[in-house]
Amino acid sequence: MPRSKSKRSRYRPPPRKKRKPSPKWFGALILVCFIGGVTVIILNYLGVMPGGTKGWYLIGGLVSIAVGFILATQWY
Repeated sequence: MPRSKSKRSRYRPPPRKKRKPSPKWFGALILVCFIGGVTVIILNYLGVMPGGTKGWYLIGGLVSIAVGFILATQWY
């Protein structure tokens, strides 16, 4: 019995490539960004940072935390 044409030529996508695991220091970098950002924000509000309390320290701390979140989404 002949096979139908539709069953002979089915498209099969290529297999997905496996991602390499992240280096061991990558998790530590994420924690350093989180802890460093929180530390800068706390020290700014306590007035311990050089130059007194400034908005730039707050922005720097928030950027550091945001970088930590971005790195955490890329960790595999």
